[in-house]
Amino acid sequence: MSSSALAMVLVAAVLHAAWNLAAKAKRGDAYTFVWWYAVATAAFTAPIGLGQIIQSGGWNMVEPGLVWAPAFSAAIHIGYNLALQIGYDRAPLGVVYPAARGTGPVLTMIVAVAFLSERPGWWALAGALVIVGGIVVTAVPGRNPESSRSLLKNSVAVTDGLSDTSGSRILAGLRWGVLTGAFIAGYTLWDDHSVTALGQSPIPYFALSSVYQAIFMTVGLGRRRRSALSGSLKSNWRIIATIGALSPAAYILVLTVMQTQPVSLVAPLRETSIVVGSLLAWLIFKEPRPGRRLIGALLVVGGVALISV
Repeated sequence: MSSSALAMVLVAAVLHAAWNLAAKAKRGDAYTFVWWYAVATAAFTAPIGLGQIIQSGGWNMVEPGLVWAPAFSAAIHIGYNLALQIGYDRAPLGVVYPAARGTGPVLTMIVAVAFLSERPGWWALAGALVIVGGIVVTAVPGRNPESSRSLLKNSVAVTDGLSDTSGSRILAGLRWGVLTGAFIAGYTLWDDHSVTALGQSPIPYFALSSVYQAIFMTVGLGRRRRSALSGSLKSNWRIIATIGALSPAAYILVLTVMQTQPVSLVAPLRETSIVVGSLLAWLIFKEPRPGRRLIGALLVVGGVALISV
């Protein structure tokens, strides 16, 4: 992988971690919040995508694939955004984010190698696996006798029907995280197919996908949610603006790299965001075990070095 491609994916990872930290702080209904940042993302990307279409020859040069392929991508991204946000509402970020970002690249690598005939070099593949290992070390919490007794107590409480224990929140985080990871694998593979096999330009492709997301989600707005839109915007406008700018910037960088690099390498490399997010969560939210996070970060750096060989 070239140094420029490597730098683009790492910048995307930092931007991704930043907008996820912002999303965790939102208030109110998940659907209306996701609708707002879908609209913000569309407003941010549509003029840029339109400008590139005009620059490349106008609508007469647009192929049919640019009309239908982003629509399929939009449907998968909506599932991803809603699963992620509901997970953040029901469980700690430190459970949902690692589960989601760790599951996604593993599924992507399996599918890419088994069905897409991608054959990355041995050093690069080893680097991808080391990155996944670093993610696991960073994400999995340590265990001690006190935490084990606490988790056992909470598990018993869940069995007895008590509500909202830490044990149930961890299980909910894992469920929603794994579901989010499945959506990540889905849109990663489809978008890679779109910008490589279908030859779609990343910026117009993502811009139209963002517009489709806003349209599809508008169809799903009921009367109750429409009445809550103004309150959601008032409470979350800073977060919505942050996500509307950082999320598309991060993913456009990834799509650009996918045009020239195997998805089985890009997918795990972009998950370095989990290390950035975990370290920021420790610095901002004072989460415990910084030593474990540092070890995981060093493993990820080693994996990145192997990929760049």
